[in-house]
Amino acid sequence: MATDQDRGERRILITRLRFIGDIVLTTPLIRSVREAFPRGYIAYMGEKSAVALLEHNPFLDEIIPYDYGRPSLLEQARVAFALRRRRFDTVIDLFGNPRSALICRLSGASLRVGPERKGRGKLYTVQVADDGLPKTAVEFHNRSLAAAGIPPRATAPEIFLSDDERRDARAYLRWSLGEGAENIIGIHPGATWPAKKWLPERFAGLADLIRAKLHATVVLVGGPGDQETLEAVSARTASAPHRLNVLPLRQLAAVIACCSAFVANDAGPMHIAAALGVPTIGLFGPGEENIWFPYDASRGHAALRRDVPCHPCHLDFCNRTGDGYMECMKLLAVEEVFAALRRSLGR
Repeated sequence: MATDQDRGERRILITRLRFIGDIVLTTPLIRSVREAFPRGYIAYMGEKSAVALLEHNPFLDEIIPYDYGRPSLLEQARVAFALRRRRFDTVIDLFGNPRSALICRLSGASLRVGPERKGRGKLYTVQVADDGLPKTAVEFHNRSLAAAGIPPRATAPEIFLSDDERRDARAYLRWSLGEGAENIIGIHPGATWPAKKWLPERFAGLADLIRAKLHATVVLVGGPGDQETLEAVSARTASAPHRLNVLPLRQLAAVIACCSAFVANDAGPMHIAAALGVPTIGLFGPGEENIWFPYDASRGHAALRRDVPCHPCHLDFCNRTGDGYMECMKLLAVEEVFAALRRSLGR
């Protein structure tokens, strides 16, 4: 008798527990799994707030949120029991921290793919070693897919918005901006790591240049932790760019989708914009754009970074002093970013 797996009805869980941008970068795997198993049951587990970006993804059957706001042991137990009830036969863990490795083991899946890590790697049935060769984040994740016996066909991150979400975003922008809602350049000057932030006065200069030379409406967006940065940018401009309210993540994505182009530090909104197909300029300092910006230049995407002796440092805070402090960001000139933006719009 043919089994469910023989009929292509495998039950597969993909998980990347945390961080908006990282979850966006795993979305090509969802499409690849669905192409391999059109009748399979495919679920995704991740941080409750971030996995909202996966709503309306036509290749997913279920999104399983992990709530970091609840006591850790209780939430781990709740999620582990939820996974076990769903009888997954395959789990692909793209995070590989102790928590996600343990939850994958408790899921009961017979095939558990995860990164090769000392100690916790034993909780997987298949460990994926890092070969040390340069590759994008998408290529890195696709190695886990291949280890599960699934062809990694898709490479482009993607986010899906409903017609209602797009319509509501356009209405919100018309209400907020009036006639300026027709030609919008979005700017996200925030970042989780202070070392990743381009200087507020540079963002302010860029906003003024966009207004003067492109006659576009500049919109500043950010999350709850970005308000001080947004104020610092606004205070240094002559063109008075519009600061939008802090929006729920999917509403923010819908607003970004209305932009003609988007300029951002290496942070979650940068990935959201690119995955929505909005021409995106990513500003990089301590991070590696060859890994974290796998976006097609022919679609108007560009990553900017100036070389410095300490790159890549992977530091939250710059540890250099004097003229060397934040040198990687200081070397990025307003005119350079504006020129890249113009080229992106031209494409």
